[in-house]
Amino acid sequence: MTLGERVFLYCERGTSEALWAEPINAISNAGFFLAALIFWQLVLWRPPEQRSPDHYLFVALVFAICFGSTAFHVYADRGTELADIIPIGVFMLVYLGYALNRFLNVPPGWTVLLVVAFAGLIAGSMQIHCWDGGIGLAGDATDAKVCLNGSIGYLPALGALIVISMLVAECRHKATPYLLAATVVFAVSILLRSLDMAYCSQVEIEGRDVGTHFIWHLLNAVVLFLLMRASLETGTKSLPASAAAKEPIDEKIAEAESEPDDEPVAKAEEASDGEAEADSDDADEPDGEETSDIDAEGEPSDNETSEDEPSDDGSSKDDYGTKKKPS
Repeated sequence: MTLGERVFLYCERGTSEALWAEPINAISNAGFFLAALIFWQLVLWRPPEQRSPDHYLFVALVFAICFGSTAFHVYADRGTELADIIPIGVFMLVYLGYALNRFLNVPPGWTVLLVVAFAGLIAGSMQIHCWDGGIGLAGDATDAKVCLNGSIGYLPALGALIVISMLVAECRHKATPYLLAATVVFAVSILLRSLDMAYCSQVEIEGRDVGTHFIWHLLNAVVLFLLMRASLETGTKSLPASAAAKEPIDEKIAEAESEPDDEPVAKAEEASDGEAEADSDDADEPDGEETSDIDAEGEPSDNETSEDEPSDDGSSKDDYGTKKKPS
C-alpha cells in the first residue's frame, strides 16, 4: 500500500479518479467548519475564568477534521485518508479523556488507562472484515472487505458515548442534554454512513448518484458541536487557597453584622421600664420641699408670731420687732 494509492469507498465517487468526483461529499464538510467557528465564538463570549485550553484544542481538532475530510474527498488516496481519520481518532481520544475526568471525576491515572484501552479497541475493530459467509479478521479471505462500509470502526465510539451519557445523566450533570442528543444523532449518522453504497442509486442530486455519505458529514458536524457545547457545562475554576480560606471568615462577619443585637435592646427596655416606675413613684409621693413650703406659707409655725397677735403683756410688735405699749 502506498500513500498515492486511490481509494474508492463511497457512492458519489464510484470508480472515478477525477479530483471533483465527489462535490457533494466535499462541500458538506463545511458543516465541520461552521461547528468549530460557532463554538469558538461561544468560548470567546465566556468570561476568561470559564475558558479552558481544552476548548481551543477541540476547535483546532474540528478544523483539522474539516480540512482532512475535504482533502480526502477531493484526492481520495491513502495519504489524504490518513489526514481524514487521524484528526477524528485524536478528537475521540481527547474528548473521552475530557469527559471521564471533567464530567465523571475519574482520577487522571484511571482516565489515561481507559483512554489507552479505548484506543486499542478502535484499532482492533478496524481489523474486522466481512466476506461471504463470515466476519472477523481478514486472514487469507480474498473477498474480504470492511464491514458496514467502514463504519464498524466508529461503533466503539458510539458505545463509549452511550455509557458516558448514562453515567452523566445518573449524576444529573448539566451537560446531560447535550450528550444524550449527541448520542442519538451519532447513532443515526453511523446508520446513514453504513447505507451509503446500499442506497446509492436511491439518492440523487441533479441526476447524479450521491448516496448518503454527505448526510454523515452534516450530522457529525452537529454531533461534534453538541459535544463541544457540553464541555462548557463543567463550571468555573476553583477559588485559590487564600480566597477559599478567607471566604468563610467574610461570611461570618456578614452574618454577625446582619443579625440584630438583642442585648442592647433588652437593656434599653429594662432602663425604660425602670424610668417609668420611678416616674410613677414620684407622681404618687409629694416632694419634701413642696411640703415644707406649704407648711411655711400656709400654716405659720409655732415659733413665729403674727403681726396682729398680741403678746402676753398686752404689747405688740411692729414690722421691725419693736414692742408697742397699748394706748
